Formats: sequence, C-alpha cells, structure tokens
Amino acid sequence: MTEQGFKRKLSAILSADVEGYSRLMGDDEDATVHTLTRYRSAIADLVQQFRGRVVDAPGDNILADFASVVDALKCSVEIQRELAERNAGLPVSRKMGFRIGVNLGDVIEEDGRIYGDGVNIAARVESLSEAGGICISGKVYDHVENKLDYEYEYMGEQRVKNISKPVRLYRVRTKSTDDVIDLGKKLELPDKPSIAVLPFDNMSGDASQEFFSDGLTEQIITGISKIKDLFVIARNSSFTYRGKAVKVQQVARELGVMYVLEGSVQRSGNRVRINAQLVDAQTEHHIWAESYDRILEDIFAVQDDITIKLIEALQVKLIPGALYHHYGGRTENINAYFKFLQGMEYFYRMTAGDNFHAHRCFAEVIALDPNYSLSYSMLAYAHLNDIFQGWSKSPIESFEQAEKSAAKALSIDSSLDLPYIVLSQIYLFSRQHDKAMEHGERSVELNPNNALSYAMLALVLYFSGKHSDAISLMDKAFRLNPVAPFFYYHFLGHPHLMMENYAEAIKAYKKALHLNPNFIFPHLCLAACYIATGNDDAARKAVAEVLKLDPTYSSDTFSLASPHKDPANTEKLINLLRQAGLK
Repeated sequence: MTEQGFKRKLSAILSADVEGYSRLMGDDEDATVHTLTRYRSAIADLVQQFRGRVVDAPGDNILADFASVVDALKCSVEIQRELAERNAGLPVSRKMGFRIGVNLGDVIEEDGRIYGDGVNIAARVESLSEAGGICISGKVYDHVENKLDYEYEYMGEQRVKNISKPVRLYRVRTKSTDDVIDLGKKLELPDKPSIAVLPFDNMSGDASQEFFSDGLTEQIITGISKIKDLFVIARNSSFTYRGKAVKVQQVARELGVMYVLEGSVQRSGNRVRINAQLVDAQTEHHIWAESYDRILEDIFAVQDDITIKLIEALQVKLIPGALYHHYGGRTENINAYFKFLQGMEYFYRMTAGDNFHAHRCFAEVIALDPNYSLSYSMLAYAHLNDIFQGWSKSPIESFEQAEKSAAKALSIDSSLDLPYIVLSQIYLFSRQHDKAMEHGERSVELNPNNALSYAMLALVLYFSGKHSDAISLMDKAFRLNPVAPFFYYHFLGHPHLMMENYAEAIKAYKKALHLNPNFIFPHLCLAACYIATGNDDAARKAVAEVLKLDPTYSSDTFSLASPHKDPANTEKLINLLRQAGLK
C-alpha cells in the first residue's frame, strides 16, 4: 500500500468506445441502447474468458484491465471478430463499431476502479483507432511483438491530450485476415462446375406471392443438387441474397462458385411469366437466358426445361429419364403443389407457431395427393424439427410420427434423401448407431450436394465416437452452405469438445448462440468447456442461462439427450456440468 492508502499495480488496460454513438442515438435511441447492451455483454464475457475484468462501463465506454498484456491484446482481437460477426446482420446505418486502445502502465486501484496516466493513455490510444480496429501503445508493442501472430503498422509518435510526452502508437492487424474488420475467408472453387441459384424476384406486385417465386427457386436447386457432377450451394446460403441488389461477382466470391443463376417470376391470374439467366461470374458473360410465358399448370414443364438447359450449358451429363428422380417424386397436382410451397414458407420461418402451420399444410397436401412423397418427407422433418427445437409437447410421439412419415415417403419413392436423414436421427436417439450411420450415409449418396445430409451424418459420427470424421463432414457441410444455420456450429463444437480442442469448441458454440440465443444446448456445452479450462465463473454463468431457459433442466435431462455409443463420453460431460453447478 502507498502512503495515501492506495494500491498501485502494473496493468494492461483495454479501453473501448463506440464510434458515432451520438449519431446512432439520434437516429434511434431504443435500438441503439438495445444493441449496446448486447454488445457490452459480449465484450464482458470475452474479457472474463481472457482472465481480465471490466472495471468501469460509463455510457458507451468500456474499461478493462488484465494481468497479462498478451491476454489483453488477444481479447481485443476476439472482441472485434465477435462484433464484426454481429454487425454483419445489421443494416449499414445500424452497425455499431467499437474502437479499442490497449496500454501497459502503472495504475492506482481504489474500490475496484483504476486511475492514473496508464488509464488516460489507453483512452487516448483508443481515440486514435478506427471503428472495428485496435491501436496499442509502444509499451504494449514491446511486450507482444514476437509473441502473437499479428502484424503491426507503426503510426509514429503521437501527441495526445493531457499527456506530456508523445506516445508511440501501432495499429494491429491479424495475419489470418486482411484486417480486423474483414472476417471473410476466400473459398476455393470446386473442381467441377459450381453454381448458386439466387431467389427469383417476385415481379407480381403482390408480396403474398413470394412463396411461389421462392418455391420455384427451391425446386430448381433441388432438381440440380442431386447431380453428382455439379457443386450446388444450399438454399439457406443462396436465400440470404433475397431482395438484395447484389452483383453476381459478389455472390460468386462470397459463396465460392463460378456460375450464378438469377431470374424473375410474374404471376397474373392463371398465367406466369418467368425469366432466367445463367451468368459466368468470372467474366459476367451470359451463358444462357430464356423467357417463359405459360399457364400455371405448365410450371412443372418450365422447371424441367430450366434444369435441362442449365445442365446443358454447364456441360454436365444427365441420364435420360432421370429428371423425375432429381426432383424427388413431385406432384402433378397444381393445388397440392401450391399448398406444399405454402408449407415450405412456414417451415423456413423457424418458429414454433409457423412449424405448426407447416404441419397442417403438409397434411393438406397429402389429402390432395396421397402419393406426393416429398410432402411426407417434409412432414417427417417438421416433426423432427419440433424435437430438436424443443417445441414438442411429447418428443416420443413426435419421433413416432416422424418415423411413420419418413417410412411412407420411402415406400413411395426410395430416391429421396430427406427421409433417410430423418430416420438416421431417429435411429441415433434410439441408440441404434449402426443403423443411424447406414441411413445417414445413404442420404449423402442420394444427394451429394445436400449440406444437411453431411451435417446430420456428422452428428451421428460424433455420438458414435468418430470425432475427426465428424469434423471433416462438417467442413463439407459448411462449404456447401457457407451462410450456415446455428445448429451447424453446434454440431461442429461437439467433436472439438470431446477431443479437448476447447478454444475451437467455445468459438463454435458461441457462434451458435449468436445466431440463436435461446438454443439451450450450446449454453450447456460452453459450461463444460469453461469448467474444463478452469474458467469456473463463466461456467456457472452458462449454467445460469440454461436454467433461465428451462428451470427444470438437470443432468438427467442432458443424459437422455446424449446418445453416445460409449457411455463414458456421456459421463465425462455430465461430470463437467455438475462441477459447473447443474444438478
């Protein structure tokens, strides 16, 4: 203690604030406060993960200190990565960019707060950063120069307010990216023709007709995805461009494909006008284009023609007579088709209420056409979705209904891949691992471009103890579906957790929660990771989040939902969760 009764210490100080905060507040106070609250919580979690502590958080500013300057800088980089991912889903006008400054200096500590020139310099260093960027003082640079895999841009000696001597400054850039803000990873082109089918624009002037244009797009994706000599981006990723004015070069770069199909649909009464064009994204050359003006009942013939013309333009062979199987046993009943498309629209909204409406639509489709095998497949998938999302009041009954519908689909058309996916999960959770693997592998054989097949088979392999193989399959799933749904990241975290690659597991689970904060399982798995790495406080916080979502959740519940082939793996995770406070 000093003579004044204060405690002095050497600390690495992280200072962060929001660039353009006043503008954001002026535009929309409620939205800004909501975003700031979520971002500050994310920053606090990362500070704790890197063994630091938040000492103050006035307004839009955050101040944290660390015993290690290496931890402080690594935390700063992860903060900017995390916030960049969150900003990616916001309009440009609502993106919230933090500037970060890091300094190493002597500070005075009183009642948990810190003061002194070390803090002041950190704040000044931060003010010279840019949104999404990191600046460090020369003292920090001297300690981390050869310890971290980053690049440092010298900014010279800067005079800063209320500090007598100039401060040597550096801008931080990671070697794995062009800069801290850009998280994009260039995707290599596959060794076969690769294509993304963009959502066809609805030109009808009626938003209620979106289901029709979306359905046409999905049917085309379905039709070409089963062709082994093609590489086809998943619907989930293609549809992120829905309603956006984007250039084909951007789409090709972000999804890693050579060709892009785009088009429009205009429905008026009993007639439909469809325009489609295939573009070589490297040259912007239009390889093929066609316009169709038909009656609605001809929609199936139009789908066939577009698919055939695509295949011909891409110089891919298609066995004569095989087109039926590529579409998966579709209906010729136009009313059943429209009702099916409405069911798909509900299904993709991914809420409990919409999934209920999807059930109803698929049941109505079956009543209109009892031989429409794809409707049984989707009904089975909707039941499975109820279980995985926690919407089912009776998981056992939902499993039974899913199995019944999947079996019916296959009895009509054994070329469908989706029923095999559903059945693989049913066999997995009934602890029939070999049958689960057999059905999962069959789904991949039937549709080598279905990212969902790879993801679901990866889950089977994880619970079967084949962890490295599970990671390899998830890599394939992500490549086919670069803008992946939340559960892909959850599935990726599992094998990393079991292989004790905790940093990779934590990263994956956090991404899953970013996309779906109310998904209970990543919270549980994070708790296990944190306990295993000695971060007890974070583990207890994760368990607290679990109990907020489900106050009755217990280790016994987790055991029932963990069909490991080797019971020792289940026991290992339960022991970690009990240490984290789950009863």
